[in-house]
Amino acid sequence: MMTSKEIEAFLKNIKDEGQREDSRALVELMHKATKTEPKLWPGNMVGFGDLHYKYESGREGETFMVGFSPRKQAITIYGLGLNLIDGQAELLKQLGKHKTGKGCLYVNHLRDVHLPTLRKLVEQAFRTKKKTGYIQE
Repeated sequence: MMTSKEIEAFLKNIKDEGQREDSRALVELMHKATKTEPKLWPGNMVGFGDLHYKYESGREGETFMVGFSPRKQAITIYGLGLNLIDGQAELLKQLGKHKTGKGCLYVNHLRDVHLPTLRKLVEQAFRTKKKTGYIQE
């Protein structure tokens, strides 16, 4: 897979070697799961797929469908619509060591999770958003 120079530079600048390698693996996994190219978003987030959202309040904006960011404490994975998509609760049980927050999945190391299950979660969320639009998380 070819990554843009912007993404490659971002990945090279991740100080922690393990997190850098995990981030490279996540770019590959998400690229295969979404069949879209990675894009660097504000806040050091790598996103896949573009999504225009509009709330009932009228507020609207642009974001990615799924993505991640290597944070100091853990890698944060965004856009999975946790527990809002049928079957996700069961997949989360099979995932391995992780934590969840409001709409986010936190993983310390990719070696701690079952990658085929993570890919299924990414594929499900991406497919659902592509079909129905934004999932309120």
